[in-house]
Amino acid sequence: MRRRDLIKGIAGSAASWPFAAVAQQPAIPVVGFLSFRSANESANSVAAFREGLSEIGYRDGHNVHIAFRWAEGQKDRLPILAADLVDNLHVAIIAATGGGPSILAAKAATKTIPIVFTFGADPVKAGIVAKLSRPEENITGITWFGGDLAGKRVALLQDVAPNISTIGFLANPSDPDESSQRADVQGAASRLNRKLVLVNASTEREIDMAFATFAQQQVGAVVIASDPYLFSRREQIVSLAARQTIPTVRER
Repeated sequence: MRRRDLIKGIAGSAASWPFAAVAQQPAIPVVGFLSFRSANESANSVAAFREGLSEIGYRDGHNVHIAFRWAEGQKDRLPILAADLVDNLHVAIIAATGGGPSILAAKAATKTIPIVFTFGADPVKAGIVAKLSRPEENITGITWFGGDLAGKRVALLQDVAPNISTIGFLANPSDPDESSQRADVQGAASRLNRKLVLVNASTEREIDMAFATFAQQQVGAVVIASDPYLFSRREQIVSLAARQTIPTVRER
């Protein structure tokens, strides 16, 4: 399933869950859309979200209002943005996307307002829900377990560049799924008898330093962890990889 279809899916869930409860109110319901990313890099997601709402009869500005809140890649902004949606706008529901930090911020902001999320890894391991079959009382969503494919990306690099002896792994230590992805990559590298260089980065400067380390360690290829911050810095990563002529593989 394409990510666009997943975003459309949470639009449908967002519309169906709380609107019956607010239908008796005179004002049109407000849907909060909370994302770790920026509006520019989320244009396709926004279009899909609007399309999903439209397909079930909801149009922004007519019978529903969408309040977008963008963290612009700054994790510290998310609690403030989530509180604004809950305490000031009194949204009917929150659609949380753009990674685990958005979902966790929404979850911390309210125990009663429904939250619908998209997530690329295991939401149980990330502390988002208690069980896949029975999520928390006010939270549910869709996952494509992209983080669990980190080891598969190592195997893909082996197919593309079979002669490499050293593989790098770039991860964000603040990502809730980092330890799981790291273990997956370590296992895959061990099975393939490849040396693994693990480097963490959570700022632009650290990403620059990471690729300098990869070059010094003569890394033949790099796996990029599934992480919202690293995804937001993909242009920087692509530029550094091209400059160092290091093949990389990441979540699309």
